[in-house]
Amino acid sequence: MNKFRNAVLTFTICIGVINLTNAQETKSETPAVVEVKKDSVPAKAPEKEVVKEAPKKWYDQIAIRGYAQFRYNRFLETNDSLKNEQGDKSWGAGGISIRRMRVIISGNVHERVYIYIQPDFASSPSSGVNNFGQLRDAYFDLSLDAKKQFRLRFGQSKIPFGFENLQSSQNRLPLDRNDALNSAVSNERDLGVFFYWAPEKTRKLFASLVSEGLKGSGDYGVLGLGAFTGQTANKTDANQDPHIVARLSYPLQIGNQIIEAGVQGYTGKYVVESRSTGVKGENKDFSYTDQRAAASFVLYPKPFGIQAEYNVGIGPEFNPMNDSIQTQELKGGYVTASWMIKLKKQLVIPFARWHYYDGGKKHELDARSYTVNEYEFGIEWQPIKNFEFVAMYTISERRFEDYKLQFNRQQGSLLRLQAQFNF
Repeated sequence: MNKFRNAVLTFTICIGVINLTNAQETKSETPAVVEVKKDSVPAKAPEKEVVKEAPKKWYDQIAIRGYAQFRYNRFLETNDSLKNEQGDKSWGAGGISIRRMRVIISGNVHERVYIYIQPDFASSPSSGVNNFGQLRDAYFDLSLDAKKQFRLRFGQSKIPFGFENLQSSQNRLPLDRNDALNSAVSNERDLGVFFYWAPEKTRKLFASLVSEGLKGSGDYGVLGLGAFTGQTANKTDANQDPHIVARLSYPLQIGNQIIEAGVQGYTGKYVVESRSTGVKGENKDFSYTDQRAAASFVLYPKPFGIQAEYNVGIGPEFNPMNDSIQTQELKGGYVTASWMIKLKKQLVIPFARWHYYDGGKKHELDARSYTVNEYEFGIEWQPIKNFEFVAMYTISERRFEDYKLQFNRQQGSLLRLQAQFNF
């Protein structure tokens, strides 16, 4: 019995030992809760605070820039009766003048809305009265798609007729625009609504032709269509009969060279408002058919460049034979050749231009009759991007006649200088 009891006791002790051993092994497999000093554990990186960017205000997206031009036209002048009312009215008069003083305000006030406002503070409302402020551009572009390939333009802006007309005076080589195409639209601008289309890639090319100093015209689309008052900028519509304009111009890159060819035309009725007492017209309201068509070709200066345009049409013109303003044919154009020379950071561009025009200038007194034959030789020097200097020698032969100034033919030459500051 005792043997049996001792055996049971021994068995019980063995089972107890086994259970105790298993309990210790199980306890060792459970992670122990150990108190660890805070300094011994790397601090948890604080979560980045998400800061919402405040939406940009419209005035944060507006840029202000401009340029000023100072001129002197009296060096080597041979005839002070030789005038150029369409271009620089200081021919044959005065000394140094402020030709342009432009301030440009532009920017995207919305993803689809772009504004452009440009006043000029060197306007001359009459002879001898200078440096008045006048609005040149005031337009808004509404993009019809996210890539801004299709745009509607509302307001006063340049009319898409002629490459040199669209070219900014800040970029153009000759000091004044040619008579032939510029006589189509005084100051190149009018009030209207326009549609422009250009692929995104072409829009970038248009922009680079200006930013790289290649004398581009800016982005007026591959295709441009529009309606405008026809009486020119800052004037009231005189007949409620808008002009219609269309332009197609495409730049093409071939290797290192870039060429651009274009055609354009417009039609409408123009009212000759500036008239002498006694001059006769074809009708009582002095309203005339005003139509033109033009072709343009540009080889951008890399380094040699050519720019040429020619237009034909009909419009009002004074006839000295019967002291009347009649609808007559007009024609004319120009050719400009240039060579771009880069001297480290400086730029030197010699150029020459010939231009010719035979027809009326509807914006001038009595739709003044003109014949212009002019040669210009010049050089532009850009030592820094904020300063340009141009010297240009002009040899001119001009006939300009109105009711009071008949059988007027002038010949002469002059050396013209211009200092331009870009800011």
